[in-house]
Amino acid sequence: MPQLGESIAEATVVHCHVKIGELVAEDQEVMTVETNKATLGVVSPCRGKMERLLAELNQSYAVGSVLAYLETSEEEARRRALQGSVPPRAAEPSPESHPSQAAASSNVEPRVRGLPVPANAAGAGFMSPRMKARMHELGLHAADMAGIPGSGAGSRVTIDDLEKFLASLERNKTSPASSMRVAVADAMRRSWTRPLATVGLRVCLDPILAHRKSCQAKPGPTCYALRALALALAENSAPAGRLVGTRIVHPPAIDIGFAVEADDGVLVPVLRRADSGTFKELTARYNELVETARQRKLPAGATGGSIATVTNFGSFGLDWATPIPLPEQTLVLGLGAGHQAPWWDAAQRAFVPITEANLTLSFDHRVLDGGAAGRLLTRITSLLNQPESL
Repeated sequence: MPQLGESIAEATVVHCHVKIGELVAEDQEVMTVETNKATLGVVSPCRGKMERLLAELNQSYAVGSVLAYLETSEEEARRRALQGSVPPRAAEPSPESHPSQAAASSNVEPRVRGLPVPANAAGAGFMSPRMKARMHELGLHAADMAGIPGSGAGSRVTIDDLEKFLASLERNKTSPASSMRVAVADAMRRSWTRPLATVGLRVCLDPILAHRKSCQAKPGPTCYALRALALALAENSAPAGRLVGTRIVHPPAIDIGFAVEADDGVLVPVLRRADSGTFKELTARYNELVETARQRKLPAGATGGSIATVTNFGSFGLDWATPIPLPEQTLVLGLGAGHQAPWWDAAQRAFVPITEANLTLSFDHRVLDGGAAGRLLTRITSLLNQPESL
């Protein structure tokens, strides 16, 4: 098995183009193999006759494994410097009785745990069809394999590794994952298939803290951030668009979700058309949804279909975080904990204390670049500095 890429440690044989006894030319494709990235051909290293086929269809072989033997002339073997090719494994027929045989493989060094692998391969994401079938049977995903030490090529997790891991779980204390935890895990797994990035700005909270004192319902920082995001997206909804194929689908309405911590998970109620109505009305709807979410009594229409989410990770004492957008969303706005900090007042020519927090925007980098994300975040910050306009 030749080296098919820097991170490829093995491949599966899916087709053999020649039969035993057939003549092959130099660089003739003799097999088709499949990796996790592409379907590629294995070519003959020299002219000769196909003497033995060791590879079996739909089986995976590590880089450097002997797939077949060609019978060729001594001159041809010397010309191609094929003597001393990778020796067969103990289970393979020995080529000693055929001194002019050439293995259809390259000598790959170094060897790791007895298997030849590329020198710079720290691991391989490839999974054999048998492995995929077993995982499907168990309801497992590739992410579930992350904590299993692999004994295969490039630390690949083999079927034996998986079975040993499952057996070891029986000796440990386990508890069933709630349906909410399983749903959150699945959503985050699907979200992580996209290229995500995060930008951040510091925002002064003093204006919204002062405005809050004049409000009867006492809206929290999350409510202010949600309204500011809604108004900014109402001005330009393109940053909240979703990339589907070769088109960016713009949102039909400014429906914003917000994270509410619940037992063993997070619920995301949605404020429909968060850019419309008064801020007082939005605050009342927000408080009502928070209460019903904590009671796990959200109505069906109060979840799903949002274009972005706001999360206040500052309520846990965190200054900075990189939250992940939901699979159907492009954006998530995060608000950190508020802290006293010195700020230079040019008019007074002195430092004055202010309350500030980090504001982050995590986004799908396929839809937004840093500049567009930065402009959106700057606009949100500007709106938060003028809470009366919300």
